[in-house]
Amino acid sequence: MKKLLALVLALSLALSLVAVAGAEAPTDLPRNETMYFGGQQWGPAVGYNPLSSNMNNSMALASAPRGSRTIMFETLYMYNMLDGKLYPLLADGDYVWNDDLTEMTIAIKPAAKWNDGTPVTAEDVAATWDAAVAVKNGTYTGYNAYIASVEAVDGKVVIKAQLTEDGKPTNPLQFYNFLSATYIAQKAWLDTLLARNNNDAAAVLNDPANDVAYSGPYGPYVMNDQLVAFVRNDAYWGQDASMWGKLPVPKYIAHAIYADNDAALVAFKAGQIDVNQQFVANIQNLWEVEGLPIATYMDEAPYGICATMPTAWFNMEVPALQVKEVRKAIAMAVDYDQIIENAMTNQSPSFVQVPRSVMNPTDGEQAMYDHDAVKDLQFAGKDIEGAKALLDAAGIVDTDGDGYRELNGEKIALNACCPNGWTDWQAAMEIVAAAGQNIGLDITTNYPEWSIYQTVFTKASQTEYDIFMYSPAGAEPAAPWSRVRSFMSSDFLGVDNNWSGNFGHYKNDRIDEIIKTIPLTSDEAELKALYTEATQIYLDEVPSFSLMYRPEQFHAVNETVWTGYPEKDDGNNIPPSDCTDGYGIAALYNVSLVGE
Repeated sequence: MKKLLALVLALSLALSLVAVAGAEAPTDLPRNETMYFGGQQWGPAVGYNPLSSNMNNSMALASAPRGSRTIMFETLYMYNMLDGKLYPLLADGDYVWNDDLTEMTIAIKPAAKWNDGTPVTAEDVAATWDAAVAVKNGTYTGYNAYIASVEAVDGKVVIKAQLTEDGKPTNPLQFYNFLSATYIAQKAWLDTLLARNNNDAAAVLNDPANDVAYSGPYGPYVMNDQLVAFVRNDAYWGQDASMWGKLPVPKYIAHAIYADNDAALVAFKAGQIDVNQQFVANIQNLWEVEGLPIATYMDEAPYGICATMPTAWFNMEVPALQVKEVRKAIAMAVDYDQIIENAMTNQSPSFVQVPRSVMNPTDGEQAMYDHDAVKDLQFAGKDIEGAKALLDAAGIVDTDGDGYRELNGEKIALNACCPNGWTDWQAAMEIVAAAGQNIGLDITTNYPEWSIYQTVFTKASQTEYDIFMYSPAGAEPAAPWSRVRSFMSSDFLGVDNNWSGNFGHYKNDRIDEIIKTIPLTSDEAELKALYTEATQIYLDEVPSFSLMYRPEQFHAVNETVWTGYPEKDDGNNIPPSDCTDGYGIAALYNVSLVGE
């Protein structure tokens, strides 16, 4: 129905549209050859340096294990959150482990070329790692604890693991994140980059790299304070039969720079943005009420694939929250359906539809634990009577008649915190506070500014925030292990400026054993048993509780100009990752102009 509407409206809308909010589209970008993006680029881009995180060029440089943006620079593999698999990009076929998981060998596709026509080689991959080590960039800091070296051996890439004292690899799962996240740069260009900056790390990372070599399907075209745009390389190697077998359909990829979300939404509704990574409240109204040719990955709520889980963390340094029954009672009493309706405008499955665990709602992760084994521990919320009974049985009752329960003679009074201005999270915290009041716990909300909030919840020790929000690890090749670690690992205890997880400082020796065992376990049945046990501990102990499921990236499309975007159950297995990220870039080879 939405596609039919798109065809009708497309007849009445000009193919050349005037941009808004100070981002005038250049006249040399034909509308019927250009795919415009929104919600990704804020402020002018600086450059194209694949070693750097200082370029503010999100269309070219967005490296993440969940799937890097590969329109210009490419990774060895592409991650697909729909099935949890890695698909070869620059790599030729599957990676190969040695028996003890200390070395991984990868071949490079013979067809892979740089934009100057020279082949992509194993030497390029090794040089990329060596340059990361030399300048200590994000690739180095993210993977140096797991990767000892990346070498070119007999034309293939050999990645060697850092070893523990007993000779075991520190964490083979992190290799997978490296494969999908790390942009491969050309050795010859890296040599030039380092030489012209005298091997000074700061200078290297600030070099805009306007002369950079790239292997992806698009190269630089426009970069100014209004727009960043890329033009297709019609000699792109990916049209070889060993890869896509053809070129991506749009000739140009572009992102106008809008003043704010409201301006971007106006442009999206007007058809000036084709693919939008922006949360739009009640997005269904755009087609159901306003009749616009806008679509999402799914026609019905939740409209997209939710791969992350904004979570309320309990501060284990607060005496009342050291009591498991208090934590679980609060989590049981929260009205999650109200959170999903108010904070997410139903753009999240409910905890009835996808019962809570340590997994996100994707099919790949949901298959990794025994649902029946944890069924009795799962809770869907708004169980006020059950929460009261749990507290009563634990002897946590109101003894002085003031309406609030006491622990060791002290009224249980807690705060529920999240950053000020994060309106969807604030709505969730109000509902958490109301749940506390409903079961006789005095929970009140507190909304510090982000500049303050982020310095507190990341501390190695803090007693300012009792219940507070942040998200665990999302979808990535190392998930769900990385999320179990994020939820409960003791690795983060005593760590200041901790952005990685276990923000409530929970401690469980058995969980630590499980977290260490999973990366070295290849037997699927054993893995499922370990993940099931981790889920049992998480649901029984409740060190934190997720409030909603949420997309890591929002994916909505306006079909005024282009159609054929990924849709659920279309048989293409392309994730809704904005047509550019990880295996989601396959969408650029499937789209077509409306009416063709």
